[in-house]
Amino acid sequence: MSDVTQILNRIDEGDLSAAEDLLPLVYNELRNLAKCRMQQERGDHTLQPTALVHEAYLRLVKNGDSIRWDSRGHFFTAAANAMRRILVEAARAKATQKRGGNHVKIELSEIPTPKTELLRDQLIELDEALAVLENEDFDAAEIVKLRIYGGLSVEDAGKVLGMSRSTAYENWNYARSWFAVQIQGTKEP
Repeated sequence: MSDVTQILNRIDEGDLSAAEDLLPLVYNELRNLAKCRMQQERGDHTLQPTALVHEAYLRLVKNGDSIRWDSRGHFFTAAANAMRRILVEAARAKATQKRGGNHVKIELSEIPTPKTELLRDQLIELDEALAVLENEDFDAAEIVKLRIYGGLSVEDAGKVLGMSRSTAYENWNYARSWFAVQIQGTKEP
């Protein structure tokens, strides 16, 4: 059992000092996740990777909820999801302020990969589409989240989720096809 998993177990048991012990062990990995994610954001984004890490960490460890961490991979998956929610909330707030929340349709070729930038409106639309996909195929949605929000490769995302390489690629390919059908279904004739 890794040090991270042991500390996560201590947090589950109510050890108040465990959260302080956890941050030094996971900070660099969380920072790398946040840095990768922030590189995909617009250049004028006001949120910095360090602030994203701190906010995500606070949501994960200091929220008072009784989250049972099964493993290190579970923690980092939750961290990627927390970062996603933070960025989506920021995008929604800005969209509401600037444009009244108007959305831009995403073409299949525009589905972001870790090397592309997301516009605020695209981030919101992607989040809404992911919520629908999550209800239809949870594993495919998790692969997309880890790829887009965590900056992981398909293989690495599969490892975090405990999937074989082929299953991870099947889920990724399914998600891409699913987005193509969804986007084509929303186009006007």
